[in-house]
Amino acid sequence: MKETPMREPTFLILTALVEAPQHGYAILEEVRRISDGRVDLRAGTLYAALDRLRADGLAEVEREELVQSRLRRYYRLTALGAQRLAEETARLRSNADAATVRLRRTGLLTNGGAA
Repeated sequence: MKETPMREPTFLILTALVEAPQHGYAILEEVRRISDGRVDLRAGTLYAALDRLRADGLAEVEREELVQSRLRRYYRLTALGAQRLAEETARLRSNADAATVRLRRTGLLTNGGAA
């Protein structure tokens, strides 16, 4: 059975976790940076997504620490999460390549620029 396409916030959250474990606020900032400010997640949205990613085995809590009397959780990408992210990246790339070929063929896209 094929996996359903990943929603953009999920894709960006997993992408934010690729290089190193991160705590919630750092993930929010990284998603904003990766998306050039287009995606600005709210904390509630992020933590609901992280709970879902943990339940699906795509992310996990690496560690917890107490910072100014508050618990800070660091999340990391699992091997399954990295695999799903790679699959979704390939799917998106394939779709983008198909669109690019068609746009170039009709002359609506030249020199790799925007349509």
